[in-house]
Amino acid sequence: MKLYIVPTPVGNLEDITFRAIRILKEVDLILAEDTRTSGFLLKHYEISTPVQSHHKFNEHKTVQTITQRIKAGTVVALISDAGTPAISDPGFLIVRQCVEEGIEVECLPGATAFVPALVASGLPNDRFCFEGFLPQKKGRQTRLKELSEESRTMIFYESPYRVLKTLSQFSEYFGGERLASVSREISKLYEETKRGTLAELIEHFTINQPKGEFVIVVAGKEK
Repeated sequence: MKLYIVPTPVGNLEDITFRAIRILKEVDLILAEDTRTSGFLLKHYEISTPVQSHHKFNEHKTVQTITQRIKAGTVVALISDAGTPAISDPGFLIVRQCVEEGIEVECLPGATAFVPALVASGLPNDRFCFEGFLPQKKGRQTRLKELSEESRTMIFYESPYRVLKTLSQFSEYFGGERLASVSREISKLYEETKRGTLAELIEHFTINQPKGEFVIVVAGKEK
């Protein structure tokens, strides 16, 4: 009885590990966030394992069925569209269910977008807090107010459509002189990191339209 959590590349297909490829070939079933997106990766590495859809819209309904299949002897691997499952992606519910039912869960090490963004930011990384995506509406201002007192480096995920709004709110709550780093398209052809104060980054992305997937790293409040 086993569930494998298998990280997949966030950009460059070469960022997958040899072990991940082997596991995906050996398991009986792969659960994929988007079967079409994962299809490109699986085809590239000639992985012909059966694939089943497992995403945030059906996760609540399928968890029980999947855990029963694992208990019956099916070896399953969970992948997301990119990076490590359950990190701002589906995965937590099935891991929790497996743990509760005594099913072994093994997570392979591998790609996660926030780690290279944090390391490349030049901001302190001995202690940090990962916030992922902020609440879009309810609870957003409350969370920003709480984070205005956070002394650790903070990491956020954001879509290109909300980057400017988010940076502007950070400036409002943290101050325009707070240092930050914005990385986009990590491990892809047009990977780019911009560093500076929040005010400088707002100016940059006002002139240059945000494109791609973003990781925003913000310095904590100085003590």
